[in-house]
Amino acid sequence: MSAIALRARVVYPVVAPPVEGGVVVVENGKIVEIGRRAPAGAVEQDLGDMLLLPGLVNAHTHLEFSSLKKRLGKPGLSLPEWVRLVIAQRPTSRQVDKAVSAGIQQSIQAGVTTIADICRLPSNAYGDAAVCPRAVLMQESIGYSQARAASALSAAKQGLDELDAASRRPDDRVSLGVSPHAPYTVSPHLIRELVSLASERKLPVALHLAESPEELELMNSGTGPFQELLEERSMWDPWSVSRGATPQDYLRILNLAPHALVVHGNYLDHAALAMMGRHSDSMSLVYCPRTHSYFKHQEYPLADALTLGVRVCLGSDSLASSQDLSILSEMREVAAKHPAVSPEAILRMATHAGAEALGVNDRAGSIRPGAPADMVAVRVPGGIDGRANSLLESVLNDDQPIAHCWIGGQSVA
Repeated sequence: MSAIALRARVVYPVVAPPVEGGVVVVENGKIVEIGRRAPAGAVEQDLGDMLLLPGLVNAHTHLEFSSLKKRLGKPGLSLPEWVRLVIAQRPTSRQVDKAVSAGIQQSIQAGVTTIADICRLPSNAYGDAAVCPRAVLMQESIGYSQARAASALSAAKQGLDELDAASRRPDDRVSLGVSPHAPYTVSPHLIRELVSLASERKLPVALHLAESPEELELMNSGTGPFQELLEERSMWDPWSVSRGATPQDYLRILNLAPHALVVHGNYLDHAALAMMGRHSDSMSLVYCPRTHSYFKHQEYPLADALTLGVRVCLGSDSLASSQDLSILSEMREVAAKHPAVSPEAILRMATHAGAEALGVNDRAGSIRPGAPADMVAVRVPGGIDGRANSLLESVLNDDQPIAHCWIGGQSVA
């Protein structure tokens, strides 16, 4: 098969400076070289007035909710009340395949080529997909009482085996991970056991943490709306968490994992972020900008996190709290809410940082020789002139969708 040379107004490798008038040469599904001239024998395809970016990485989503027609609740609803709605809307095992398949297609159309999907139930959708993004399937675990820890750990091991069997493919696009859900549904003891399991199997771990004031209240005093919710569902164990606990106590546990993703982190303080910054080789923060806005949380601590050296990546969360699964839209939300953050930093959050967080940066998140050709192209707004940095900024201030998407060199959108 002949090599294909994709020419764009600017190529953004992310791990190297942008190349204006750049050409990316793709052969057998992999990137061969990046330059300004197509090599002899290559079939050149001029994309025109486009920015060519790495395929986008969604570092946190729940595709099982991808059949929802609208978000649950209303803006500003408290997280415990929203969780009640989520419990009522959770799909059955028969509905999960259809929802996940829809989420995969929505993601690809939005230029997302790598997904970290929190999985409550196994699905055949990834194994059966004709076009499959790279995916890390995170087995979700719940077990708040100490008495349930052993059975929940056993269920997690079984769930990983079932996920593996259901999603197995002849290529290497799907891998596994572990996801103790949150401090209000999983005991510290069970989180330790799940992190130990992940370490043994060299799997990433994702935990929703510091997502709401109600979660912090439960940690600190064992009271509040989440305590009431646990009581309602016969899950409450007053001895599960020591009084006066903080997010840092959970970060210390997560730090033992090979790759730990702290999801949301809306209420992490300076000390917790500083701790994450010190362990940025293995610990990452997943910011879900539009979900954060939907719940009307306090200002996100993004500037503090970046200053302290925290690796920040982006997630869409699910259609239960976000309009769609577009990471480009999440990038635009960051640009609107955090104008001091550079366009280049936002692009890194949506690509290489997410791939590093998941431990798949050898095959996702950048345009570099030897890597799979996972890329997206987005059109520069009409009449815009300037150098690479200003062009990327113009795209983040625009509303045009992804124009083209490639996974493994195959055009998929």
